[in-house]
Amino acid sequence: MSNFSESKLNEVASQSLYTTFTNSNTILYSFTIFSRYLKKGRVLELGPAEGLMTEHLLQYDDRLTVIEGSSVFAAQLKEKFPSLQVIQALFEETDMEGQFDFIVLGHVLEHVADPVLLLQLIKKWLAPGGKVLCAVPNAQSLHRQAAVEMGMLQSIFSQSEKDVHHGHMRIYTPDTFKADFTEAGYHIDHFGGYWLKPLSDKQIEATWTQEMLSAFLKLGEKYPDIAAEIYIIASV
Repeated sequence: MSNFSESKLNEVASQSLYTTFTNSNTILYSFTIFSRYLKKGRVLELGPAEGLMTEHLLQYDDRLTVIEGSSVFAAQLKEKFPSLQVIQALFEETDMEGQFDFIVLGHVLEHVADPVLLLQLIKKWLAPGGKVLCAVPNAQSLHRQAAVEMGMLQSIFSQSEKDVHHGHMRIYTPDTFKADFTEAGYHIDHFGGYWLKPLSDKQIEATWTQEMLSAFLKLGEKYPDIAAEIYIIASV
């Protein structure tokens, strides 16, 4: 399911880019989206990294469970959030007990070798009526299309330096994203997008204000097919 070893995950963790201006804002905005569907209950988060989403998920489950493959990130999470139930393991090696009302996958499916297999695995961890909340980058994002026009990317599916750094194994389109959930046996309750991104992170971070970034994050909800991030809320 995953081609990542713990050593590779730790390499990514030691040079993490998740807390940059643009990335931290997109993670927090994805929580804003997810919070529309979350309620108090048992919550599981996969691949929390530094815990930018984790901090906010704790308001729904103060004994939130997370599965993190990197021992570097796992140690940081335990220190930062004492009540957190941290399982340091690869997803496919986890034998999960209990059932969860919500399972959160923020930028996880693009990292694993077999996303359908992972979705089928976590389905067994859902409580009756439970939901999976998932977000991934979108190949059809406006900034990726512009990069192709400028000759910076060969196609919208080409990997940028940032994609390579984080070990991305695929870049989803809205159709392929939905197809994986359907193949894994889920009902898609809601599909959407956020973050209308016209430029690269580097260009944005050089000139944009928080107000500009916030506006374009919200605008992406109106144009999901070309938004930088797409999400699915699914149930069994």
